[in-house]
Amino acid sequence: MVSHIFETKWLLIKTILETRRDVFQAIADPTRRAIIHLIAQQPLNLNAVADNFDISRPAVSKHIRILTECGLIIIKKQGRERFCNANLKSLREVADWVAHYQLFWTDRLNALEDLLKNE
Repeated sequence: MVSHIFETKWLLIKTILETRRDVFQAIADPTRRAIIHLIAQQPLNLNAVADNFDISRPAVSKHIRILTECGLIIIKKQGRERFCNANLKSLREVADWVAHYQLFWTDRLNALEDLLKNE
């Protein structure tokens, strides 16, 4: 019985982790990058975010949902309103990935430069 409960919880956690949106997916879209930039300056309610874009409110809501699913935005309720707060810690994943490849390519290009100098 206990092992069955453990298996069920593990499958649920695994499913949640596998379906979580990727930060890279979120920042691939220019509208979502603009939303992040906007709310990084100050928390805004959903209507205030939507007022800054020439797209429908449902489209803005979809972008907000994607940003929330990957952890770049946290929605906080204040009374009847929902405010978008930036959670830029999630961008650490992107920074780490870029840093890894920056180091890789810097080493490769330095090696190529040394090779060309010695020829």
